[in-house]
This record gives sequence, structure tokens and C-alpha cells, in this order.
Amino acid sequence: MPSDFKSIPLINISPFLAKCDDPDVAEDGGVREVVRQLDEACREIGFFYVKGHGIPDSLLKEVRDLTRNFFHLPYDEKQKIKMTAVTGFRGYQRVGENITKGIPDMHEAIDCYREVKPGMYGDLGKTLEGSNQWPVNPSNFGLVMEEYISLLTGMVIPLNYVFLPNLARKIMRGIALALGGSPDEFEGLLTLVNQEDDISHFRLIWWNLLLKVRNRSGEWIRAVPIPGTFVCNIGDMLKIWSNGLYESTLHQVINTSPKYRVSVAYFYEPNFDAAIKPSEFCKEKTGGKEKFEQAVYGKHLVSKVLTNFVM
Repeated sequence: MPSDFKSIPLINISPFLAKCDDPDVAEDGGVREVVRQLDEACREIGFFYVKGHGIPDSLLKEVRDLTRNFFHLPYDEKQKIKMTAVTGFRGYQRVGENITKGIPDMHEAIDCYREVKPGMYGDLGKTLEGSNQWPVNPSNFGLVMEEYISLLTGMVIPLNYVFLPNLARKIMRGIALALGGSPDEFEGLLTLVNQEDDISHFRLIWWNLLLKVRNRSGEWIRAVPIPGTFVCNIGDMLKIWSNGLYESTLHQVINTSPKYRVSVAYFYEPNFDAAIKPSEFCKEKTGGKEKFEQAVYGKHLVSKVLTNFVM
């Protein structure tokens, strides 16, 4: 359960990124300190900022600028990539078409996943069959977004950048160490080994709201944007994997300004057909019993997609 934290920690992960694929990664002093901070943040708060991530500032700015320019377009232009069931729930939604816990969200958005070909995941996967809809104006919109996603996942080599951080995978290796497992504890279940199973979710959001996180006493803590950083939070699947050692913290977005802002959200998810259950090494730390039932990620995702949108 989240503690009575008053701020969200900022973690410099560069020492871990430099060593995370070394066989003796856990023996490095700099790595151990980053892992300690990750464990404390995940256990006590469920949220943290990261810096030293290796994603170029120039690309981050380009992603934000292209997103902002798209949402400034006339409504009829944005509707050209409208989300429907036929598009595999990819594309643009106007204000109120996304639903959270039964309440319409006051934002516009574009939702994206990797391409799901017909029959790829059987009957369950039919809901998500399709490819992403990118705006034709500007013409480089889709290319830039795919380059950005590739730096987070390592799925493809970007065209304009000479290195490939694979940031999401590396952070999960750090979290596996923080939980007391080996760095490759989740490989094979996440998009770490078989990239063809990747079903992670990329979302561009346009709202005049500010993210806040709730602590144990019910106080809402502001997640103020810090230039050059990412805000990370625990999701439902990691809560199951860790058998509740790490919990997904309640958070909300509220209106604090008349100005709209861009949010570029990336959800690093398990493979579509992964069966998620508490890890043995986490069960040992929590009394030896499973606190959560097994969840098949694809079933969980499809259920959310079918109930989160007004079509």
C-alpha cells in the first residue's frame, strides 16, 4: 500500500542502463543503488520519475510538437483517423469518448498498438486486429512516432538515431532485481524475447489537466512535469506478479489551467497470451500464498478495450 509520501522520487537510472545486460550486473555498486531506489519507490509510492534514460531531448520535443499540432487541427481533419471497432480500436477519440470507471474522460486522444494480423491471436485477438492509423498531415507523423516507440521497446532500428536504449525492457530488469529475482525473471512473459508477441499500448493525449497521485492518508500529490524525465507507475499486471509487494497507486488528472497540454503515454505490457500469476520468489516474501488469481493478459486487455470507449 502506498505510504504517506509527499513527493514523487526522481531516479537517475543511467548507472543501471550502462550495466543492465552484464552477467554480474547485481554486483555493481551503482546498479545496487539504482535498484534500491526503484524498490523503495515501487513499494512505498508506486510512482517515480526517471532521468538519464538515453532518449534524445530532440526526439521528445519532436513527438510533443507533432502531437500538439495534430490536436490543433480542425475536428473534421482529426476525424479522418477516427477510432472504430473496424480499425482494431486504433485512432482518434474526441472528448468524452474514452471512459474510466464509467465516467467520460475530458480529453482527446490517439490510441496505437503494434499490428495484429488476422488470426494472429485466434478469436480473442479479433478485437485488436488491424494496424495503426497515423495522420497524413504532417507526413512524417507516423515515422517519428514509430522511431520513438522503437527506442522504448527495441522492436526496430530507428532511422535517425544510432543507438537503441530499449528503455522499458531495461527498467523492468531493474524492477525484477528490486523484487529479489534475477534480472531476466520476466523475460518470455514480457516483450523481451519474442518481439512478435508485443502488444504494448501507445497513447497520445490532449487535455488541460494535471496528474496527481494519492498517498495513504488520501492526500493528492502533484506529479509536476520535469523536463527530460519520464513519469513511471506500477500497473495491474506487476501488482499480480509481485503478489502485492508493488501496488498500482490511485491517480487522477484534474483541471488546474485553461491551457491544454500533451501527454505521451506508453504502456509496457506482457505478451498477449501470457498467463500472469504471482512469482514464486515474491510469494516467499508474502507468506507463501497467492493473493491474486491468474490473469491472461490478452483477455484482460480486450475486456478493457471493449468497455473503455463510446463508439
